[in-house]
Amino acid sequence: MCAVPLVGESPVSRIVYVNGQFLPRAHASVSIEDRGYQFSDGVYEVCLFLNGKPLDFHLHMDRLDRSLAALSINPPMGRGAFKVVMDQMMRRNRLRDATIYLQITRGVARRDHAFPAFPPAPAIVMAAQRFNVAALREKQKAGVAVISTPDLRWKRCDIKTVSLLGNVLAKQAAREAGALEGWMVDAQGFVTEGSSSTAWIVDQQGRLRTRRLAKDILPGITRHVVGDIAANAQIAPVEEPFTIAEAQSAKEAFIASTTSSVTPVTQIDGVPVGDGTPGPVTRDLIDRHWRHVLRETGYRL
Repeated sequence: MCAVPLVGESPVSRIVYVNGQFLPRAHASVSIEDRGYQFSDGVYEVCLFLNGKPLDFHLHMDRLDRSLAALSINPPMGRGAFKVVMDQMMRRNRLRDATIYLQITRGVARRDHAFPAFPPAPAIVMAAQRFNVAALREKQKAGVAVISTPDLRWKRCDIKTVSLLGNVLAKQAAREAGALEGWMVDAQGFVTEGSSSTAWIVDQQGRLRTRRLAKDILPGITRHVVGDIAANAQIAPVEEPFTIAEAQSAKEAFIASTTSSVTPVTQIDGVPVGDGTPGPVTRDLIDRHWRHVLRETGYRL
């Protein structure tokens, strides 16, 4: 079977996991007839490990189960086995703070749009990448810029599939504009979410707002955690869409994701948010989220 090598920036000594084997990255490959490669017929998760321990692991596994079920792909292993493999990935790569990318596709089959009549074994890949906490902290202290961009994605954004071209285009537009993130806007003029994060604002009435969960956005893990943290702090989130204009005139704004934690947004399409610095509600949520990280992983700033 012909194969294409996995591409990455890690040194060739880094170890990846492919279909039951731990391999040097340079020796790892996937079939050109893998349905993930040909049809984006697969799902993924990105888990953050800090202090050698996973953050919100069961929430990530719950979402992985939902994504696999939505595509009628059987899980290749149980979550206990996933945890064992991830722990091995951390140890074999000598990492303490890292992200682990986990991808599961329907597997290898003759090219045909319909599902194979006899389901192949799902294909699984994991790769680790060192996580720079110091760089995240700098963004949290200074804030970041976002731009608006049309939401070009399909209608099942609640499934965390490997089909990410719309997200890629939004992220690239942001990078070309000198911003960190692109906030995607639907046909009605409302922000859906960022290309790789959830979008939040503190509006002029002091309400903490984010879009409601539906098929047009991903149920973010950090979105869920931050919502609980805010509610426990008597800042009950309001699930209500907002426009770019509302976000620009808000008191505060921020993004949330596994790798950005809670990061202030201080500029939208070149317009400062509030006074152009991270606001008090966002700073409080950042502190509270790091306390959550400490409880989950033992990681101390």
